[in-house]
Amino acid sequence: MARVCDFTWRWTWSGNMRSHSMRATKRSFKVNLINKKVKLEDGSQLKIKVSSKIYKKLKGFV
Repeated sequence: MARVCDFTWRWTWSGNMRSHSMRATKRSFKVNLINKKVKLEDGSQLKIKVSSKIYKKLKGFV
Protein backbone atom coordinates (compact mmCIF):
# COMPACT_ATOMS: atom_id res chain seq x y z
CA MET A 1 0.00 0.00 0.00
CA ALA A 2 1.36 3.39 -0.95
CA ARG A 3 -0.55 5.67 1.43
CA VAL A 4 0.66 4.31 4.77
CA CYS A 5 2.15 6.15 7.74
CA ASP A 6 5.57 4.75 8.64
CA PHE A 7 5.03 5.22 12.39
CA THR A 8 1.38 4.35 13.06
CA TRP A 9 0.63 2.13 10.02
CA ARG A 10 -2.54 4.09 9.25
CA TRP A 11 -3.85 3.61 5.72
CA THR A 12 -6.85 4.43 3.53
CA TRP A 13 -10.16 3.23 4.95
CA SER A 14 -13.43 2.78 3.10
CA GLY A 15 -16.89 3.71 4.26
CA ASN A 16 -20.20 5.08 3.10
CA MET A 17 -21.40 8.51 2.08
CA ARG A 18 -24.96 9.10 3.20
CA SER A 19 -27.39 11.31 1.35
CA HIS A 20 -30.35 13.06 2.97
CA SER A 21 -32.50 10.02 2.17
CA MET A 22 -29.82 7.77 3.78
CA ARG A 23 -28.81 6.07 0.51
CA ALA A 24 -25.28 4.69 0.83
CA THR A 25 -22.49 5.05 -1.73
CA LYS A 26 -18.87 4.03 -1.19
CA ARG A 27 -16.15 6.56 -0.38
CA SER A 28 -12.59 6.44 0.95
CA PHE A 29 -11.05 8.12 3.98
CA LYS A 30 -7.44 8.93 3.11
CA VAL A 31 -4.64 9.58 5.60
CA ASN A 32 -3.19 13.09 5.65
CA LEU A 33 0.48 12.24 4.95
CA ILE A 34 3.55 14.46 5.05
CA ASN A 35 6.77 13.47 3.28
CA LYS A 36 9.84 14.29 5.39
CA LYS A 37 13.58 13.76 5.18
CA VAL A 38 15.25 12.71 8.43
CA LYS A 39 18.99 12.92 9.02
CA LEU A 40 20.49 9.86 10.66
CA GLU A 41 23.49 9.84 13.00
CA ASP A 42 25.86 8.66 10.27
CA GLY A 43 24.98 11.68 8.10
CA SER A 44 22.71 9.93 5.60
CA GLN A 45 19.11 10.98 4.95
CA LEU A 46 15.98 8.84 5.04
CA LYS A 47 12.64 9.70 3.42
CA ILE A 48 9.61 8.88 5.55
CA LYS A 49 5.85 9.33 5.26
CA VAL A 50 4.25 10.56 8.47
CA SER A 51 0.62 11.31 9.23
CA SER A 52 0.08 14.95 10.16
CA LYS A 53 -1.29 13.99 13.59
CA ILE A 54 1.94 12.21 14.53
CA TYR A 55 4.08 14.91 12.88
CA LYS A 56 2.63 17.52 15.24
CA LYS A 57 3.52 15.32 18.25
CA LEU A 58 7.06 14.59 17.00
CA LYS A 59 7.79 18.04 15.57
CA GLY A 60 10.76 18.72 17.85
CA PHE A 61 12.25 15.25 17.38
CA VAL A 62 11.97 14.72 13.60
